[in-house]
Amino acid sequence: MEMLVVGEADIRRSVDLEEAISTVEEGFTHLAAGEVNLPPVMSLELPERRGELHVKGAHIADASSFVVKLATGFYDNPLIGLPSGGGMMLVFSARTGFPEALLLDNGYLTDLRTAAAGAIAAKYLAKQELSTVGVVGAGAQGRYQVMALAKVRRFEKLLAYDIDRERLERYVKEMPETIGVNCQAVESVQKVVTESDLLVTATPATEPYVRARWVHPGLHITAMGSDSPDKQELASEVLARADLLVCDLRVQCFERGELHHGLREGTIAEEDEIVELGELTSGRHPGRTDDSQVTICDLTGVGVQDAGIATLAYEKALQSGLGSSLEL
Repeated sequence: MEMLVVGEADIRRSVDLEEAISTVEEGFTHLAAGEVNLPPVMSLELPERRGELHVKGAHIADASSFVVKLATGFYDNPLIGLPSGGGMMLVFSARTGFPEALLLDNGYLTDLRTAAAGAIAAKYLAKQELSTVGVVGAGAQGRYQVMALAKVRRFEKLLAYDIDRERLERYVKEMPETIGVNCQAVESVQKVVTESDLLVTATPATEPYVRARWVHPGLHITAMGSDSPDKQELASEVLARADLLVCDLRVQCFERGELHHGLREGTIAEEDEIVELGELTSGRHPGRTDDSQVTICDLTGVGVQDAGIATLAYEKALQSGLGSSLEL
């Protein structure tokens, strides 16, 4: 019996953002249809190292494989020259339970599937005509989210904020070459929010950056950094400003996302209308219907995204003869 082992370089060459967006959108549609076996997230926290491990997985009905993903976030890693995110994905046979592939992507596939969810949120929730996009957080997701957004919306200017000035300077220098849009560094989150048509927050913040008084008609916010209960990027009052509040998975966001803080602080309630992404991708909900609406999407990362992207990477590796076989 053999297992395919595929390294990061081969995965990067074979899986791109456009494919990721399509795959993740299809996954959310399956989820809305009740066609996904989705276990709860397992988390291991290492606060003394500012580190964490999340284990996610899923099986999509009738798929020949199921997936388990291990993703780490160690937020002091950049101080020693390492990326903050890492991990790997395991593909198993849904018939025998034996491993079929080990994808040593070092977090690349997680970056793609996370950015894809942001692009899908923008596709259904952002105004058709955008002038300025703002991003809070100039790390990996600050890049990937904007790169994915550029696949579904055109915009003229990108405003960026980060507490790390050196990282911010690299970002504003490199992003125009990446997406062909002028990028400017700004000194405050308030300026990013008030001057943007679409805002992405992509940080591991434990104290909120975005305040309700800065929210203006027509704004769309994708908040993707709060994937554990201690993280929060939006003041909970921001959620109450939404005309349309969306999340990737209600039960998960109630436990660990921006919605978790909204419930705890009483700015939202479980019985409020909170739409899931799959309801948008499946056509069950129309998404934005007016340019003046404030829309917010809370993304915590769902195992069905990992199942879709890992299966895609595995299939691409088989088709192209990538990776090496390991005897079991």
